[in-house]
Amino acid sequence: MILPGLLDIIDIFLVAVLLYVTYHLMKRFGALNIFYGVIAVLFIWVMVSYVFKLKLFGGILDKVVNVGVIALIVLFQNEIRRFLVLLGSRKQWSTVAELFSSGRQRDEAQSAYLLQIVLACKNMAEKKTGALIVLEKNVSLEEYAATGEEIDAKVSVALLENIFFKNTPLHDGAVIVTKGKIQAASCILPVSAAGDIPKKYGLRHHAAMGIAQQTDAVAVVVSEESGQIALAHNAKLRERLSTTELERLLQDIMIEKKPKPRYTPHRKQSKKES
Repeated sequence: MILPGLLDIIDIFLVAVLLYVTYHLMKRFGALNIFYGVIAVLFIWVMVSYVFKLKLFGGILDKVVNVGVIALIVLFQNEIRRFLVLLGSRKQWSTVAELFSSGRQRDEAQSAYLLQIVLACKNMAEKKTGALIVLEKNVSLEEYAATGEEIDAKVSVALLENIFFKNTPLHDGAVIVTKGKIQAASCILPVSAAGDIPKKYGLRHHAAMGIAQQTDAVAVVVSEESGQIALAHNAKLRERLSTTELERLLQDIMIEKKPKPRYTPHRKQSKKES
């Protein structure tokens, strides 16, 4: 009797984890209403087919659920693809050098190149120079970098400004930054088809949202028309950012904050113990 009870607990736990992960994915992509609808249909199906055991109605719902699974796969193919890519692209597959370097050194290196990006965006915003900079996080951007020109250079303000200077060969497209280096320029990104992006925004903003929907990358956009700075991440677009806000967001997203250890005061040693 102990084994079946244990298996039931494991079964319930796995279902709860699956629902929790699915809920957060749907929340991230703004599809909570679809999630609630799917849960409602599954609840009705379980009640009809397994609790009340209505054969006719249950048979109809069985067909609906079977077809619905295929429909959900088609509807959320990009999200499913992104999830599978995330499974194979976590930081445990990082290079050996990263594994042996200290966390403090990595954070300082990231802060240094992020500051270069912020300063470049500030200068380009003042001059109304359009720019699109994509920062790789956990999901590899190799397939998008392959569409542009390989650079493989250290991130610097001068280099970014030269790349996006008007009428230069590489100013169109996106710059992809990987591990503190400009991997490629003039890259082609997937364009978002979401209808919630204001019509005033052009191709750069749609491309930024497209890469933010399909990967966990961070896309920074400088508008050529208004000079305003925007940031896209996790399928969300943050608009009209100041350079201070941009720096804070990049630091929060790109640098993983570790919880500070709790301070435990040392107990005074008594005379007896000494």
